[in-house]
Amino acid sequence: MKLILNRPLVFFDLETTGVNIGTDRIVEFSFLKLFPEDSAPKTDLFTSGKMGEEIKTSLINPTIPIPPASSDIHGIFDKDVAGKPTFKEVANELKTFLENCDLAGYNSNKFDIPLLVEEFLRADIEFEIKGRNLIDVQNIFHKMEERTLSAAYKFYCFKNLENAHSAEADIKATYEILLAQIEKYENLKNDVGFLHEFSSRSNNADFAGRIIFDKNGKEVFNFGKHKGIPVEVVLQKEPSYYAWMMQGDFPLYTKKVLSEIKNRKK
Repeated sequence: MKLILNRPLVFFDLETTGVNIGTDRIVEFSFLKLFPEDSAPKTDLFTSGKMGEEIKTSLINPTIPIPPASSDIHGIFDKDVAGKPTFKEVANELKTFLENCDLAGYNSNKFDIPLLVEEFLRADIEFEIKGRNLIDVQNIFHKMEERTLSAAYKFYCFKNLENAHSAEADIKATYEILLAQIEKYENLKNDVGFLHEFSSRSNNADFAGRIIFDKNGKEVFNFGKHKGIPVEVVLQKEPSYYAWMMQGDFPLYTKKVLSEIKNRKK
């Protein structure tokens, strides 16, 4: 079974210092880029893969210590990333690699994509998510079976997942699982746009869910004293709320969305 691609689709996985999108950092990434048929990949010394595929994998210096609890999970320690490039140093190359690509992963809509966007923003690089198809294989799995990645791999592919929590092993397993899901379920289509819609589970305007869309498509706050109230209304009646959020411990992407709404109103 092949995926129907109108443009490249990139499966990716991040290993990180922790699970806080606003404060944690990437320590390893791996990207598996699939090209539409008859679209030749541009390879370089840092990529590998089969015909029609590119894989880009690298350790990243997070510039902060890696907590022992995180190292116990992915096996990456401070000594492993010493001397490796920081995300800011590879950000432009990655942005080019991901240009005009749809994105896919396992729990990616909730964690990997938000954290990736935060890293780009910290590097002062705009990485636009709007207009991309985002496929979250975990959401498809949870709708169908409710299991973990290792269990999904065993259930769909009849294999044991070796080197779990290795970024490259995880993305390859995630790719195989998606293909097996399409084979197994008649109501799934091998079309990226369909899979984007099917694997979406939230109505978030930002990744953290601080701002969501109501049933009319208007952005409303989803926390605190203004929960359920349109953002534009709050910013008009209480301008200081904008300053409070911009100075607070909110993810950079949440602040970006808030600023866009504020500037749009102007």
